Amino acid sequence: MDQPVDLPALTTPSTASTAVEDPELEALPRPPRRQRTAAVVLMSITTIAAGMMCWTLRSEVSYATSTSDPVAIGDLASLDLSSIQPNQYVEARGTLESQDILHYSRPLERDSFRLQRVTGSSSVWVESRVPAGMDSSRFVPPSTFAGRLVPFSNSGLRHTGVAQAMIDHTGTTMPTNAWLLVDGVSPRTSQWILAFFVFFGCFAVWNAVNVVRVLRPVR
Repeated sequence: MDQPVDLPALTTPSTASTAVEDPELEALPRPPRRQRTAAVVLMSITTIAAGMMCWTLRSEVSYATSTSDPVAIGDLASLDLSSIQPNQYVEARGTLESQDILHYSRPLERDSFRLQRVTGSSSVWVESRVPAGMDSSRFVPPSTFAGRLVPFSNSGLRHTGVAQAMIDHTGTTMPTNAWLLVDGVSPRTSQWILAFFVFFGCFAVWNAVNVVRVLRPVR
């Protein structure tokens, strides 16, 4: 007859034993705090920089998405600027001053540019494009224009420093309420700026999301 076998009593691991830390986990290296902090700082800086770039491009983006039908505003010399909606596509006429001309160029563009004040006006300047290879001194500016009319202060990134350069190089006094007509620039030809705006916007959002993910405590 089979004898009963005494089985060892089953014991439930105590709370103390479950609290014992795993030696293998203890052997793992600590999270790289310095690298983590550096990554968060770098992503935060790039988020701010990309956001500021979007803010700087806002005026040009607004123009690029506006109507492509120009508004006829007549003679620039007698223009009542208080009645003009800023940052719009206009058609105008006028004569440009033959003195105090600023000639400049931009990176990645073959053509150069000339900035001249409208004769008979103390507040309106016109930027004309000079074809590549043409001597600026031989360039004859047009008397009719079609382009973007905007206050100098809101003209955007491409015209940063142009007003100050005009003052420094010619000694011309430029009022704080000066306006700029960028000849030859329509909303349709300006739509390339939308790609830059979307790129910097996505870059800012991507970095901001990753900063939150890195700083979020792991549960």
